[in-house]
Amino acid sequence: MNRNIKEYLLLTFKGMAMGAADVVPGVSGGTIALITGIYEELIFSIKSINLKAFKLLFAGKPAAFWKAINGNFLLSVVLGIGISIFSLAKGLTYLLHHYPILVWSFFFGLIIASTIYVARTIKTWNAGAVIAGIAGIAIAYFITVISPTEANTSWYYIFFSGMIAICAMILPGISGSFILVLLGMYQFILGAVGDLNIPVLLLFLAGAAIGIVAFSNFLSWLLKNFHTLTIALLAGFMVGSLNKIWPWKEVTKSFTDRHGEVSPLAEKNILPGTYETITGNESLLLGAIFFLIVGFVLIFVIESATKRKR
Repeated sequence: MNRNIKEYLLLTFKGMAMGAADVVPGVSGGTIALITGIYEELIFSIKSINLKAFKLLFAGKPAAFWKAINGNFLLSVVLGIGISIFSLAKGLTYLLHHYPILVWSFFFGLIIASTIYVARTIKTWNAGAVIAGIAGIAIAYFITVISPTEANTSWYYIFFSGMIAICAMILPGISGSFILVLLGMYQFILGAVGDLNIPVLLLFLAGAAIGIVAFSNFLSWLLKNFHTLTIALLAGFMVGSLNKIWPWKEVTKSFTDRHGEVSPLAEKNILPGTYETITGNESLLLGAIFFLIVGFVLIFVIESATKRKR
């Protein structure tokens, strides 16, 4: 697909949004890709990184290799993800630390509207699509209630964590960061990014590279052969993930991170009134409703802008 500089810059911004989402346990970069209309191109582009493409490179045809893997598209998106993880993610972490209810409310509205947007792309909700949607809800919900394990810093576990987390990161509704929390590796990997621990990062990225190429082949096969069922399943994932990003929570288990700060490890959803009673803090209900509406409306603004462009 031929694009101009402005369009590639827009792809980079979409990648930045994906990267910002991927570092938040409970929000998926795949959801952002789906919202912004680049999901299927992303999956099929990653799938194209295969032996056939590398034969072109080894045959001294770098331009043909780059075109075969949709290189300009992938570079723009990956660049945006990288910029976000190493820069914007810090600001998002700050907001989550100081204004968690408002941030989670925004994401909650975002996911609800995204689910409606994705569901509307399915022309016929037959029995198969309904079953796939329900299965997606059940799987995502189950993942959000699994108890986290303890960290394992052996090389094979770091590699395995990269493979599993990256698969989740490209699935709408399933957060790669939350998978790392479940594996007990979230703080460890986040610390490796902050400290630029190159050996750990290379191991993790090697696992991620293998995982994403293998999984994208499977996903692209599903999208090609069972498009409606796959989209219904992905929509279900997004609905099931709402359990994780409910704004008002009670901490049931905590841990001390590498900076000596106590952070939540396991939480349960509670009502705003119960939140005020238990924590003694304001529920910020009006502000939460406002940001939920902002997140909800934003999706349809993006959809409208996309339609006008088309």
